[in-house]
Amino acid sequence: MSKKIGILTGGGDCPGLNGVIRGAVYRGTFKHGMEFVGIKFGWRGLLEKITMPLSTQDVRDILPIGGTILRTSRTNPTKTEGDAKLAIQNFHELGLDALIAIGGEDTLGAAYRLWKTDDSFAVVGVPKTIDNDLSGTDVTFGFDTAINIATEAIERLRTTARSHNRVLVVELMGRHAGWITLEAGIGGSADIILVPEKPFDIRKDVFEPLKKLRENGAEYAIVAVSEGAKLMVNNDVDGSLFLQEAERDEFGHIRLGGIAKALANEIENGIDWESRFVILGHLQRGGAPSAFDRFLSTRFGVSAVDAIAEGKSGVMVALRGTDIEAVPMTEEIKKIRTVPADLLELLDLFSK
Repeated sequence: MSKKIGILTGGGDCPGLNGVIRGAVYRGTFKHGMEFVGIKFGWRGLLEKITMPLSTQDVRDILPIGGTILRTSRTNPTKTEGDAKLAIQNFHELGLDALIAIGGEDTLGAAYRLWKTDDSFAVVGVPKTIDNDLSGTDVTFGFDTAINIATEAIERLRTTARSHNRVLVVELMGRHAGWITLEAGIGGSADIILVPEKPFDIRKDVFEPLKKLRENGAEYAIVAVSEGAKLMVNNDVDGSLFLQEAERDEFGHIRLGGIAKALANEIENGIDWESRFVILGHLQRGGAPSAFDRFLSTRFGVSAVDAIAEGKSGVMVALRGTDIEAVPMTEEIKKIRTVPADLLELLDLFSK
């Protein structure tokens, strides 16, 4: 009797999600004789039993499509004990033998807790985030697409900054880790790069480098800043440049955003250099995935199904070097993989 496998995508959308779905369905169908069902709207779909069929024909053309055909949500299936019990109950009522959960720290953390609650809830996780900040895997799909989009955006903004002799402050995604800002900032030749891992002094790290640029004849400048970058005031971290909404999502996260606007105002008032800001926001994770992300996501989907076929559960497929391995899905997945100190040195190198 063939195994029936569910697939869901949770959290923010990301280029490459459809590649995971397609890779899993093709591998499972043709090699392992599995049957697949899509759980729509992430964990909400499991709690409400909202499903769709997933045959090879259904997924044949989805690889170049951004986002997820299964849709998504930020529903937390372990928010209450009742929710957790319902999720496990519906897993069995849908006749599932295993579930592939594709998502970031919250989605995979919920998958881990459900599996620990009842090991009959067989689950394999696939790491997903454009921020590239998940522990356990060297790279996440979606990141390559995001940094290419962000780099191109910075290059395009350079022409406007140059034409108007302005400072342009570009806000990029990155709540706790500055991978996107670091790589896109360097790739786009930004003059100043600010990331969460290195709190900045606005006079020393922003005003002084900009004034030196202007003294050396520069007529414009580009500042790349992570949405979660932190300001230092009197040697203490100050979050006053954040614009935070009081409302939290089901996993307790406050929405960040607005640091670019605040920073542009500070620059204009502080050193009298006309400044503008741009928040790239969801543009970074929208649209078609890059060739790298299409290939990586496909490999993740294939490996997730192979792990199920081998009887594994409570594991996450992860890229280690050039190989994809099934690693234990523990609470370690909640740890953020931040930019290491040696790469942070690059920020100072190009802010001279």
